[in-house]
Amino acid sequence: MSAKSEILNRLQASLADAPVAPEVPRTYRRQSAAGADEIREMLVDRLVDYRASVHSASVSELPALLDSLISGPVVLPDGLDPQWLPLAEEVADPLEAACVVTSSTVSCAETGTIILTGQPAEGRREISLIPDHHICIVPAETIVELFPEAWERVAAAGLDGPITMISGPSATSDIELERVEGVHGPRQLDVVILG
Repeated sequence: MSAKSEILNRLQASLADAPVAPEVPRTYRRQSAAGADEIREMLVDRLVDYRASVHSASVSELPALLDSLISGPVVLPDGLDPQWLPLAEEVADPLEAACVVTSSTVSCAETGTIILTGQPAEGRREISLIPDHHICIVPAETIVELFPEAWERVAAAGLDGPITMISGPSATSDIELERVEGVHGPRQLDVVILG
C-alpha cells in the first residue's frame, strides 16, 4: 500500500463516525424597515468609510458635476445618457482612459456595496476595472438596505453574466498592514447619488 493510500484510508476511517451537522434555520432579515433617507445615509457613511468620495446631484446638475469630476480621457458604456457628458473627451479603449463613468444596478447600504451587472449603462466589466478613476452614478431609487434585497433585484433582472461588486476604491494591505490602493482596479472612486 502506498503512503498516499494509507493517509486517505486513515482520513476516511476518522470521518466514519462523524455526526451529521444539524440544520440551522436562516432567520436573518430579508426586508428593510428603515426609511429611504436613513438607508441613503447608511450607504454614504459606508462609502466614506471605504475612502470613496460621495456627491449628490439632480438630473439637471449632473452634467456640470460630472464635468468637474472627470480627470482626463474617459471611456463610457454605450447605454449611458450622452446628455450627461456633453464635454467629455471620450476614448474607446479603456487602456487609454484616465477615467470611466458608469451607472449601477443596485446598491446595498448595509455593506456599502455598489453592484454592476453589465447592463448597457454600466458597460463591460473591464471598463470599470482598468481606468484609475471610476465615477459611478447610483440612482437613489436603486439603494436598498440589505443584501438579500439587493440580490433579489439582480436576480429579477435575469442577468447571467459577470457581476462586479464595488465597496470603495480598490485596495489591499501588505503583511505589515500598509494599505495600497489601485492594485486590482481604480485607485479613485467617486459615487454620484442621482435624485
